[in-house]
Amino acid sequence: MKVKARGKWGALAVAGAMALAVAGCGSDSGGSAATTDTGGDAAAKKVTKFAIVTPEKGNDFGWNQQGVEAAKKVAAELGVEVEVADGSGYDNVDPILSQLSQSGSQLVIAHASGYNASAADVATKTNVPEMSWDNPDGVQPGLVGDAETASQEGAYLAGVLAAKVSKSGTLGIVTSADDTNWNKMSGGFIAGARSVDPGVKILYAQIGQAGYADSAGGKRVAKTVIAGGADVVIGMGDGSSFGMLQAVEQAGGDVKFIDVIGDKSSLDKKGVLLSSVIWDFAPAIKQAIEDVNAGTFGKEPYTLNLANEGISLLKTDHIPADVWTEIEGVKAQIESGEVKVPLTAKKAEVQALLKK
Repeated sequence: MKVKARGKWGALAVAGAMALAVAGCGSDSGGSAATTDTGGDAAAKKVTKFAIVTPEKGNDFGWNQQGVEAAKKVAAELGVEVEVADGSGYDNVDPILSQLSQSGSQLVIAHASGYNASAADVATKTNVPEMSWDNPDGVQPGLVGDAETASQEGAYLAGVLAAKVSKSGTLGIVTSADDTNWNKMSGGFIAGARSVDPGVKILYAQIGQAGYADSAGGKRVAKTVIAGGADVVIGMGDGSSFGMLQAVEQAGGDVKFIDVIGDKSSLDKKGVLLSSVIWDFAPAIKQAIEDVNAGTFGKEPYTLNLANEGISLLKTDHIPADVWTEIEGVKAQIESGEVKVPLTAKKAEVQALLKK
């Protein structure tokens, strides 16, 4: 496996004031750059090299790092080359996607939902397949594939865990924005917690319209749910989650934190990280490569879920053994269809679920 990490990519993209629409954010940022059509049938080209483009550096313990590490893992497993263009910013990523498409990659992972419009535009012009996020309406079989998450499944398990270990009977949900994935996870968490304790109290708070990187805001809002009695807080917020974690650390006592996407265990110096709903992008990336090779790219969505281990719940030493055994049982029930996890893609659906 060969990995190329190009520092130049950040210089090609302008990081604008709206540099907040990472994984969870469903907004698209477009733009168009003239490129030369390479011609040929993209589906007929076997993948010997692929690329991944992320908006921020691949060391954030979250969306960007999980994506980069997954790409490297898949490249090593399949014996192909991967080119990493992390830190590419959020505004007008077309030039980066185009250069990667024209420098030998047979597949480009546009690793941010804000890249969706650019990914489709560049794929059409270069005839090199692109995988984008949360964009089912933009699918073009053979050229543009859609990646999704069943993140609510992992959040359901997190809700079961939170209700099992809570001593106050009050849980907190803190989100950075009105975001499709955060909404899905909030609904899953609520349902999971109530499956254990129908009377559990759940406090829900949002930082702002796009507080993904607002660490101070995350800390402030997490403090409000802790003040309301929550002794387990699940935080969904990309960079803002570091502030949420700080709020839990400073609360003292028995307050615990459940993170999402990445694993911050190495940063947990006070033993407050109860778990994390982990997103592993490797299954989706591997399947996309295999589909390019088979000429079936984009015909089905690339979904992270419990069954393919794209979604999982992090096991830590803070989880009692008997509780973890119960969680594994619930996981099996979700996979078999015995337990149905609600899908709440909209904030209004989360709020309606809270009122039930």
